[in-house]
Amino acid sequence: MEEKIGIITDSTCDIPAELIEQHGIEVVPLRIIYANRECRDGIEITPEEVYNTLDDEVPTTSLPLPEDVEAVFAKMKQKGFTHILSIHLSSGLSGTGQMMETMANQAKDLVVKVIDSKSISMGLGLMVIEAAKAAEKEMSFEAICQHLSSVRERISVFFVLGTLEYLKRGGRIGRVSGTLGQILNIKPIITVTPEGIYTTYAKVRGRNQSIERMFTIVKEHLAKAASTVAVCYGGAQEEAITLAKKIEKLPNLTQLFVSNVSPVIGVHTGPGTLGFAILTNTEDDHQAP
Repeated sequence: MEEKIGIITDSTCDIPAELIEQHGIEVVPLRIIYANRECRDGIEITPEEVYNTLDDEVPTTSLPLPEDVEAVFAKMKQKGFTHILSIHLSSGLSGTGQMMETMANQAKDLVVKVIDSKSISMGLGLMVIEAAKAAEKEMSFEAICQHLSSVRERISVFFVLGTLEYLKRGGRIGRVSGTLGQILNIKPIITVTPEGIYTTYAKVRGRNQSIERMFTIVKEHLAKAASTVAVCYGGAQEEAITLAKKIEKLPNLTQLFVSNVSPVIGVHTGPGTLGFAILTNTEDDHQAP
């Protein structure tokens, strides 16, 4: 049977809209739940709306609606896809992947492989883009699945937050320690472990120093290998643009993306979120976006 491979991800991938469209990626929205309403992530609410109301109410986040997932599978089938790669945020942070697995088992006449990115934001996003590019090159379904295992090992994510308050509140703090740090203005640089949970990479005093340290991490990484970098921000656009402009001048940079984090991520990280995902290229990676 001839394979027609489609790509599904979720709204925490933070891939810029034009790339979603360019690669024909389907995005399943997670949900944000307030006391009197719920919104589909990135469709019915913006990150700014989340930040602007955090003082009044910190919402909770939830998995995609089953009917939204069903609709995406139906749409893919209608478009003639036979095989689906469904790539999602870390199972250490969310049950989205598990839910997709359950829903995939009910999808008739589709071969669906659910992949745990063990990452979030553009860490997930870069993996999804790689999957889409591989499908466009007409790699086989099996070959893309193997390729993505290698891609996952070559992705790192680092970020700093305005405050750890929201991460603690949402129970997503992982191995990040920081209560005493807030008194001393210690800003942990947080990374995602190979198991897909948060941990402290470094402790730096003050916001400016923490951003400077992040730039150093990118610089050291690029000194060793050609890589793609994605700068991500939530309520920190100016700092993100400044950081991106500095990264742009570094050697060995294959591609640079700048993107806003999704409202769901914003609920857990709060305003003042600034980070980056980096994908180390291999010898045979093509440079085209």
